[in-house]
Amino acid sequence: MPPEVPHFRSIVTPLVRFSSPVSPEAQECQPHRHKQSRGSKAMNFSRTKLFPFLVLILSIVSVLRLVRIAVTTPPPPPTLGKTCSFSSTCTKFRAETNASANTSGLMKKEYQLLLNLISQKAPCNLLIFGLEPQYMSLSSINAGGITVFLEDDQKKISTLKPNSNTTRVYKVDYQIPAKEAYRLLKHAREHPDCAPSSKLLQRSKCQLALKNLPQEVYQLKWDVVVVDGPSGNAPEEPGRMSAIYSASMIARNANITHVVVHDVDRMIEKWFSWEFLCDENLVSSKGRLWNFRITSQSNSTNFCPAKAIRIE
Repeated sequence: MPPEVPHFRSIVTPLVRFSSPVSPEAQECQPHRHKQSRGSKAMNFSRTKLFPFLVLILSIVSVLRLVRIAVTTPPPPPTLGKTCSFSSTCTKFRAETNASANTSGLMKKEYQLLLNLISQKAPCNLLIFGLEPQYMSLSSINAGGITVFLEDDQKKISTLKPNSNTTRVYKVDYQIPAKEAYRLLKHAREHPDCAPSSKLLQRSKCQLALKNLPQEVYQLKWDVVVVDGPSGNAPEEPGRMSAIYSASMIARNANITHVVVHDVDRMIEKWFSWEFLCDENLVSSKGRLWNFRITSQSNSTNFCPAKAIRIE
């Protein structure tokens, strides 16, 4: 029989190591370390959740700012790439004209602007589309000059009498209702007959031209032209499209003419003033009154040179 092998212990280092005994003080510190580790994890987790929350808040603030800008920014003149009807976006005109009808006449600051202008120019040639009691006092200030009123309401003409021999009131008829404003604006942009180089207003083929005014309106060089008529208080009533266009043509026949437009808070007055009198010519304004300074441009084929290059 083979000899018995005596049992012996391996000299290989054991795979499992036993930790040394821990002192009570060390045992008390170990839970504290675990607490710190948990706190740092919680902090990282809260930061991770806080970041998208901040992004959401900033996004909401940005959207609110854009909405405020969109609400407070005035509408631009209409572009003609698509149709516009008073049954859709242009129905805003009804509300605007009704509001202006309730506040007809000049406010104190508006009248003061016009009073200062006439006082500086007097004696001068003053042409006024419209006839209001306040305007009669302007003819007194313009003593020695010529003041001409163009009015379509016979009742106003019969109740207000000229106070001097140099003040004249003429009855005129405006045939185009206010609801045709958009169509006429498109017509003026597309037809060369409406360009400012066409000096003979009374023979113009432009649909906006007033060709049946008294002869002295075409013959005189006017220092100040005021557009506050016709009333334009409803889409079916005569609008001021032709008055503003004709005033711009008359103004370009003189060296320097101030064209003052009232009720520019309304859509038609604003659009047509931008188109034919040009915002770069606007020199002063008060309330609903805009004052444009127009200089003679005999060789110009555009009302507003700054808008000559335009994408339709």
